[in-house]
Amino acid sequence: MEWAIDGPGAWDPLGVTLDASGANVALWAPGAEAVDLCLFDEGETRIRLPEQTFGVFHGHVGGIVAGTAYGFRVHGPWDPASGKRWNPAKLLVDPYARALDGRFVADPAVFGHVGSDDLVRNDADSAPFVPRSIAVSSAFDWYDDRPPNTAWNDTIIYETHVRGLTMQHPDVPEHVRGTYAGLAHPAVVEHLTSLGVTAVELMPTHHFVAEVHLIELGLTNYWGYNTLGFFAPHAFYSSSGTRGEQVREFKEMVRTLHAAGLEVILDVVYNHTAEGNQLGPTLSFRGIDNAGYYRLSDGRYYTDYTGCGNTLDVSNPHVLQMVMDSLRYWVEEMHVDGFRFDLAAALARSFHDVDMLGAFVTTIQQDPVLRRVKLIAEPWDVGPGGYQVGEFPTLWTEWNGKYRDCLRDFWRGAAGVSELGWRLSGSADLYAGDGRRPYASINFITAHDGFPMRDLTTYEHKHNEANLEDNRDGTDDNRSANYGHEGETDDPAINEIRRRQIRNMLSTLLLSTGVPMILGGDEFGRTQGGNNNAYCQDNPISWFDWDLQPWQEDLLGFARTVIGLRRDHRVFRQRFFFDGRPVREGGAPDLAWIGPDGSPLDEQEWHSWETKTLGMYLSGDLHPVPGEPAPAPDDSFLVILHASDDEIPFVLPGAPFAQKYAVVFDTGRPANDTDPDAEPTLLDPGASVDLVPHSVVLLRAVDDPEQAD
Repeated sequence: MEWAIDGPGAWDPLGVTLDASGANVALWAPGAEAVDLCLFDEGETRIRLPEQTFGVFHGHVGGIVAGTAYGFRVHGPWDPASGKRWNPAKLLVDPYARALDGRFVADPAVFGHVGSDDLVRNDADSAPFVPRSIAVSSAFDWYDDRPPNTAWNDTIIYETHVRGLTMQHPDVPEHVRGTYAGLAHPAVVEHLTSLGVTAVELMPTHHFVAEVHLIELGLTNYWGYNTLGFFAPHAFYSSSGTRGEQVREFKEMVRTLHAAGLEVILDVVYNHTAEGNQLGPTLSFRGIDNAGYYRLSDGRYYTDYTGCGNTLDVSNPHVLQMVMDSLRYWVEEMHVDGFRFDLAAALARSFHDVDMLGAFVTTIQQDPVLRRVKLIAEPWDVGPGGYQVGEFPTLWTEWNGKYRDCLRDFWRGAAGVSELGWRLSGSADLYAGDGRRPYASINFITAHDGFPMRDLTTYEHKHNEANLEDNRDGTDDNRSANYGHEGETDDPAINEIRRRQIRNMLSTLLLSTGVPMILGGDEFGRTQGGNNNAYCQDNPISWFDWDLQPWQEDLLGFARTVIGLRRDHRVFRQRFFFDGRPVREGGAPDLAWIGPDGSPLDEQEWHSWETKTLGMYLSGDLHPVPGEPAPAPDDSFLVILHASDDEIPFVLPGAPFAQKYAVVFDTGRPANDTDPDAEPTLLDPGASVDLVPHSVVLLRAVDDPEQAD
C-alpha cells in the first residue's frame, strides 16, 4: 500500500477523517516534539506529521481508505516525576478512532517497569500487543429511522448487557449470540416489547480492555467499565468483523430497536480510562499528553476519584472537547437516545470539589444536541464529598440510591415507613427544588452492581470466590435477606416467601412515581449465585439463563401485567409532584397515606420503626398542565405495602376515596390463582383485606359498580 503526506492538512477535526484521496490526520499532543502516524498492512509504515497548530499535529495522507489500520507514536521528554511520559516505543490508540481491532496483551516485558519503578522508561515495542485504530467510513443507510422520543414520565428502563443477554438464548443463532446483532434479533426484541419496557440501557459499549491484574488471573473485564476508545463500539460485540464492521452492526442494532419503539441509552465511562495508575500500561492518552488528559498529584501520581487508578481531567478544555465530541458523535452519527454517566460526580469536579456550575455540567447545558437527549447521572464517586444524590441540575435525571436503600430496607423488615413515603411518591425531598420533576428520580432496587432481585432474597452475604480475590471485593452492604437458608433450597416455604418478595419489589418499583429501571433478568428471577460483583465473570454466572422454570414463567407474566398497569394508567406516571390536596372540589386528595385501620397515618405512626404497613392512595384526578386541555380522569388506586411477618387485616377507607374497591392483584396469592375472566369481587369501604405476611395488594377504586371491569 502506498501512503504519503500530500499536504499539510488541517488541525480540525481531530482523528482520521476520510476523503476522496486519503485522510486528514490530526492529533492533539501539546508539549510533544513530534508525532508519527503508523500505518499497517504486512508491516508498519511511519509517516511524520508535518504541521503543528494550537498543539495539534496534522497532515493530509494519501492512500488511506476505510479499513486501514493505524496508530500513533509520540516523541517527547521522559520525566514521569513532572508528569511527562512520552515514549515512541509505545504504539498509541487514536483517542478519536471510530473503531479498534485486536486485543490488548499485557506482556510484562512490554508494559512493566524495571524493578516495578515507573520512573524508568520501558523501550520494548508495544505494537504487537495493543489494538490498532481503524479508519471508518460514515456511510450508512438509516432508512426512515426516527428516535422514539419517549417522554420521561412514560419511560421504563431495562438495564442489560449486550453479551450476557443473548449468550444462552435458544432462539438466537449461535454465531450472533453475545453481539449487537444478537440483541437486535427478533426473539430478543419480542421479549423486550412484550415485557413493555421503553428503553434499553446498555452497559458499556465503548471499546474497552481488561485490567492487567484480571489478565494475570485468567479473568477478563466483563462489565466494560475500562474504556480505551470513546468513539469506538466495542469490537468484540460484533458478529460481522472488527475492521469497521462493528460500526455498521451497531447502527443496525439501533435502527432495529428504534423500529420496535425502543430507545437506546448508553452507559458511558468518561471518568477514567483503561490506563490505570502510574504502573499501568501506556495505550493512548498517557503517551499523548499525560498531564493534559489526567488529574495528577505531585506530577508522578494520579488523583483517583474513581477507584480505578486515574481520573480524566475534563476541566482541561481539550479533554472536555473530546468528551463532548464523543457524546455528539453517538447521538448524531450512531443515533443513540441518551446516556447514563458512570460516576458522574467525578466529571463534575472543578479542581477538587464537585461543582454543578463547573465546566462539564455547564457545557452540556448549553449544547444544542446534548441537552435534548436523556441524561442520567450516577450521582456519586469515591472521592470526598462525592455523594451527590439530588444535587444535579434541571436537565438531569439521577440514579436514586436512596430509593434503592429505602426499598430494600423496608421489604426486608429493617425499617419503618418514615422515608418510604418520599420514595414512593417521586422523592420530592430530593428533586422538587429548582424546577425538577418526579421523573428526575430513576428508581431502582437492583442494578448490575450488586445482587439481582433473586439473590437479594436468597443470600445475606456475598459469595464472590470466583473473582479470585478471597471474597474481599464487592460491597458488604447488601441489605438483603435469605429467609432462613443461605443459598438455593428445595424448602417450599422459603421459596414461596422469596418469590413473593421478588413480586413485592417489582410491583413497588413499577407503581412508584418516577422512572423505573429494571435490571435485566429480574423479570424472570435471574441469579448470579450470590456474586454481587460479577464484573469479571464472562460466563453463566453473568449470562441470562432463558430455560425458565414454571415459577419464573409466572413471574414474567406478573411483570408484564404490572408494567401494563403502569402503561395504561397515568396515575402511576405523574408529571408533577403531589401536594396532598384534592384536584377538584369535593374530590379525594391527589395522594393520601392510609394505615391498617383505614384512617390516615398520624405523626407517631409515620415515625415508628414498628410501622410495617402502608396504604398509598393515588387519585385519578390528574393535575392540569398549563396551556394544555384538562386531562381526562384516570382510575384511582390504593396500593397496600405490607412488610410485616404477621398476617393482619387492612380496613378499606371510605369517602372521599371510593364507593367500592376491586382487587387488581395480591402478591400473597399464588400467581396462577386468578381467573382473568372472572367478575371482580367488589369490596365496601370498612371491609377488611387480609394481608399475607410480606405482600402487596393493589385495589382499584370503583365509583360505578357497572364499571368494575
